Amino acid sequence: MNDALRDLYREVILDHSRRPRNYGAMDAANRQSDGFNPLCGDRLRLFLLVEDGAVRQASFVGDGCAISTASASLLTEATRGLPEEEALELVENFRGMVAGESEPDGESLGKLTVFAGVRDYPTRVKCATLAWHTLRAAIEQSGETVKTE
Repeated sequence: MNDALRDLYREVILDHSRRPRNYGAMDAANRQSDGFNPLCGDRLRLFLLVEDGAVRQASFVGDGCAISTASASLLTEATRGLPEEEALELVENFRGMVAGESEPDGESLGKLTVFAGVRDYPTRVKCATLAWHTLRAAIEQSGETVKTE
């Protein structure tokens, strides 16, 4: 990762962890799921309002590290308005990127590409992907707490 991208990564992560967007329980939610990362203790509950097959709103509550919180914050922005199928594709694209299985694709991931640097820190991949696995569970209405272990 070049220095400019590394600096952007730090800036975006810090901004979204200090001032998470869409933080709070959503009374209008018709889907929700819980996520837990036993490795570092990150916990979150993701709330979705899904109407006509699309994510209309997303919010979250929880406690976690800077990467986990920033990832959840950016997820709530990135998924707003997406059809459920596209949100699930975004889950896979994000997971593949941070796991180092695919190259960052700015066209499909946009601002989320700043998380490409997580692949350099394997223990942090679970922090970055917790919210995304929780999103999948909420869309699929699995009813189980997502665990990264």
